[in-house]
Formats: sequence, C-alpha cells, structure tokens
Amino acid sequence: MGEEDGFIITAETQMSAVKKKAAISRSWILIGRSGEGVVLDLDKFEIMNRVPINARDLRILDPLLSYPSAILGRDKAIVLNLEHIKAVITTDEVLLRHPLDENVMPIVEELQRRLPLASGGGGGGEAEDDELPQARNNGVGINEHNEFPFEFRALEVALEGVCSSLDAQTRELEVAAYPALDDLTAKTTSGNLDRVRKMKSSMSRLTSRVQKVRDEIEQLLDDDDDMAELYLSRKSATSASGSSDYGHGNWHFAADDDESRTTISKISRSSSRASALTTSQEENNVEELEMLLEAYFMQIESTMNKLTTLREYIDDTEDYINIQLDNHRNQLIQLELFLSSGTVCLSVYSLVAAIFGMNIPYPWRESHGHLFKWVVMLTVLASGSIFMSIISYARHKGLVGS
Repeated sequence: MGEEDGFIITAETQMSAVKKKAAISRSWILIGRSGEGVVLDLDKFEIMNRVPINARDLRILDPLLSYPSAILGRDKAIVLNLEHIKAVITTDEVLLRHPLDENVMPIVEELQRRLPLASGGGGGGEAEDDELPQARNNGVGINEHNEFPFEFRALEVALEGVCSSLDAQTRELEVAAYPALDDLTAKTTSGNLDRVRKMKSSMSRLTSRVQKVRDEIEQLLDDDDDMAELYLSRKSATSASGSSDYGHGNWHFAADDDESRTTISKISRSSSRASALTTSQEENNVEELEMLLEAYFMQIESTMNKLTTLREYIDDTEDYINIQLDNHRNQLIQLELFLSSGTVCLSVYSLVAAIFGMNIPYPWRESHGHLFKWVVMLTVLASGSIFMSIISYARHKGLVGS
C-alpha cells in the first residue's frame, strides 16, 4: 500500500511540475521591422534576456495577475498592457503575448501589414511617397527623417485595436439595449426586467474597462516627461550622438597651432552648447506623440460618451418604471380605501340586521308588520350615506383621485 501511495504521490508531483512549467511558459510572437512574425514559447527569464525589461514590468503583462492598464516607457522598451494587448515594444521589434487568441490575431495581422512602412521596406511604393509631403505639411507623424518611429507605429496599432474593439462592443451593446429598454417601457414583465438587468451588468463592466484605458491615456497626455520616455529612437540617437561628439572633441585637440587650437576650442564649445540646446529642445518636444495620443483619446472619449448616454437612458427608464409602480401602488391604495369603506357600511347594515334578528318579542311585529321594509330601506340609506361621506372626505383631503 505504501508503494502505491508513493507512486501516486510521485505521479501527482510530476503532473504538477508539468502544469507549472506549462503555466510559466507562454506563447509570444516576435514581429520585426520587416513585418515577419515568429511564434516563440518563452518563459519570463528568456523574455528578460531578450528584451531590456525587469521582472516587475513583466509581471504587469501576466494575465493571471490583475494589473491596471499601463503604457510605461523604459530605457529601451515600451511596456504595453491594454485590455487583451500585452506587448513589449523596442526600436526594432514587437513582442506580443498570446498571438493565437481571437482578439489578438487582428492586431498581429495589422502589425505585420503596417510595421514595414516604418522602415521603408514594406510595399508602400508611390502611394507612400505621395503621402509624405502631405504629412510633412500637416506636421503629423513625420520626424526629421520623414519616417514615423517604429515604436510609435506599433503603439498606434495597439491603441487603434483597443479603441476599435471597445467601440465595437459598445455599439453591439447599444443595438441590444435600446430595444430591450423600449420593450420594458411598453410592458413591464419579469423577462424584460431580466434582459435589462443583464445588459446593465454588461454595461457596467464595459464602462469600467473603457474608463481604465481612458484614464491611462489621459494620464500620459498630462505628463510630458512620461511621453518623452516613449521616444525610444530619439534616446538611442541621443546616446549615439553623445559618443560621436566625444570622438570629434579628441580630433579637435589634435591641432598644432595655438591660435588655431583656441579658435577650434571656441567653435567646439559653441557647437556643443548649440548641440546640447538642440538636443534638449528635441527631448522636450513631444508634439508628435501628443497628437497621436489625443486622436485615440478623442475616440475612447466618444466611446465613453456613448456608454454615458446609454446609462442615462437606463436611468430614465428605471425612473419611468418606478413612476409606473408608484401609480399602480396608489391605485391599489385607492381600491383598498373603497373596500374598507364598503366593509364599514356593510358592518352597519349587518349590525342592524343582527339586532332585529334577535329572538326578542316585539309587540309591533304582529300589528305593524309593514315596518320591516322601512327598517331595511332606512338601513340601506344610512349605509350608503356613510360610504359617500367617507369617499367625499378622502377626495377633499386628496387621498383619492377626483
């Protein structure tokens, strides 16, 4: 028995180890500048060796952990966690998680289609050349090399995918919600109430997701330093320029003539100041990324407005239903008042009938038998008068409708 138990424990341990390894190892797709995608099965250590991010940034991309939406700029990478898109973007490649997911596959296809345009190697042709002057005049999406940076191209695809997905889900919810609310307004039934309840729950969850993405983009727009951190190509170029300036400085000091050396030194210092000033201005210039983020912020804001309008419509429908219920409740109260008044009047009539129904000898029964009909008639009139008096008093006080 002990051996069997030991075998069972060993098998369970092996199964748990296999499951743990499968849980740690994740499916990624690597998309380079050429647009070609390679599916990789990497764990977190292999990811950290491949791209320059730390374990904390990698945990943000873990779907098993509940992290909010984030667009984080690092030294040589952008960490992107937006809805179903979990990616690491560098200046040369995009590493995207779960490429076989039905929500991620359109993003992969769009990246493969649009990323080659950033490097000038993908079939842009004459159409792409014709678009460059117009984009340069508008000042949108073109840097000093007449090329949209690779990281911004990938970021734009991700933002477009997330915003479009949320907007499509919002439209689907609107198509289903408005007829359901109209049906509930026309006829309040348990089935219509259940439909509206489910749609309201879906709307609340969708609103929360849209709000997270909207807040992340807004927070990024409010901080120029965070936007400057996303300029990976600029930071790489600045680092390379710094190394190049150091080499030129050594060449200047090789001059033999003292006067020439002084002149060259002055020129070098002024050139360094101008270069530093130009570099500082370029680092502080985030207009290109700001315009990109503002476009998608307006789109996600439009989606948020649709959800807000739908929520207001649901609230108005609920108010209308509550007014109807209050009206029905008032009608029931009026009916109860009428029934209670009638019961009181019938009680008076029953009291008189009970008195005269007692087995007590009355001398007028034999000689005045016609008095019975007068007693009945007077009792009915008295009961009717009491009922009308109660109803008139209730109407005078506004307890029932006129």
